[in-house]
Amino acid sequence: MTSTAVFSVFAHLTAEKSALYRGVLHVFVAERARFVISLRPAEILTALGKSPDFAPPVSLDTDSLLGALDQLRAWGNLDDTPDNAEAGTIEEFYRRRRLYQLSAAGEATEQALAVFDEYLHRPGELQTTALHDIAELLDALLPRLADTPPDDAKLLHLLTSLVARFEQLTSRAQSFMRGLQRTVDLHGISVEAFLAYKEKLIDYLENFIGELVVATGRIAEAIVLLESCGVSLAFAAAARRELADTLDPAPDAFALAESRWRDRWAGLRRWFIAESSPAQAELLRARARSAIPALLTAVSQINDRRASRADRAADFSTLARWFAEAPTDNDCHRLWRAAFALPPSRHLRINAETLAERAVRAETAHTSWLEGAPVWLSPRLRQHGRTASRGPGHATIDRTADKARLRALAHEQAAQIERARHHLAAAGRRRLGSLGPLDDLAFRLFLELLGHALTLRSDHDGSIDVESADGTLRIRLDPVVDGAEVTLRTAGGDFRGRDHWVTITPTLP
Repeated sequence: MTSTAVFSVFAHLTAEKSALYRGVLHVFVAERARFVISLRPAEILTALGKSPDFAPPVSLDTDSLLGALDQLRAWGNLDDTPDNAEAGTIEEFYRRRRLYQLSAAGEATEQALAVFDEYLHRPGELQTTALHDIAELLDALLPRLADTPPDDAKLLHLLTSLVARFEQLTSRAQSFMRGLQRTVDLHGISVEAFLAYKEKLIDYLENFIGELVVATGRIAEAIVLLESCGVSLAFAAAARRELADTLDPAPDAFALAESRWRDRWAGLRRWFIAESSPAQAELLRARARSAIPALLTAVSQINDRRASRADRAADFSTLARWFAEAPTDNDCHRLWRAAFALPPSRHLRINAETLAERAVRAETAHTSWLEGAPVWLSPRLRQHGRTASRGPGHATIDRTADKARLRALAHEQAAQIERARHHLAAAGRRRLGSLGPLDDLAFRLFLELLGHALTLRSDHDGSIDVESADGTLRIRLDPVVDGAEVTLRTAGGDFRGRDHWVTITPTLP
């Protein structure tokens, strides 16, 4: 089949009778799952009548079904063969009786539509379990590189599992961040639903950010270690295993298969190790971090709308509805002038005499001042510069106490952060285990510094010297020769990791 003929199997999706075509093909897919290959028109008609998801047309009979089957066969979704098994007479033998089944292109079409539907409706997730699985698969890959001869089957299984888990992590994270942005913008979600789960969402983001910081450093170290031990041997082994059952492989089949595995590894490396640009894990962490203040801002805006008597968004929505319901353009113009007080400047005051004069002269808003009728001004406007009388202003809500409380809270938070920075930078160069004990705020600040440093690290055994994301602190990590693991005591529990010499210094006086 040509490419045009192959793509014709999707034509039924936009055809006039697409519901009937999809119902017929769903019957074939359901029966194929029961290992039924061919169906007669009567069997298809019966299955359609029993299907709870199919709403049949008003007059679905055998002739209509046969027309749909012939059209699907013409598009390439179905194949048909003569059905002479139940012919009892010569007349029945020569009568047009067909058996229908999904064609190869039709079966591929149904699988593609199923994958499309699954991809479209799959949930977005930030998978901390995937991070742990990737790290464990990388650890399991290391001893397999030392096998002599290489165990191609085990290496292919490990690499396939690693790629599948990594693709699931990235695709689910992309779907989650896309849905998170819609949540922040309050698209497709009610205010009540948003307020109901905002705390859970913020905790979810903070938990993932912490797990990502720890896992990124571990995965980056494992990748560098595997590359130093010759991970390219695993790519060749996986390529050999993939082509083991091929009857007549092309001359360049092995090179292409090995190149595909190298590309997948390069994608995994770029995700966790920064090179010419920031690592994708660092970008995901930055997006997740920026989503938290965005969520808090959305909550603040919702609270302001509820606390204040004026809601500009609601006012504009109401005004838009009035414009849409206005019967004529003239009514829209009057509504515009009333809502925004932006009539032409020469129309300062309108009375019956002015309107009568304008009707005689057929004036418009573009008529020159020199040619138009005189504009009547009220004595108050001439004397005081305003038409409305003076009076007491509208009552306003006194926010002084609330602002003072917010200022005090901001000062307290700033003082806590400053104390945490001072604690981390006070003792100069020291071992990782001697940093503790750390309170919750100091540990979170240290974890953010450590994650930023490990993300930018490209050498497993080298030193790294970087500034924090806000530029207020600088951290230097020097590996310890023995490379032992240490435990750092914190208020929230014990933090374990590879020992380093840690130097944290402030960048600002």
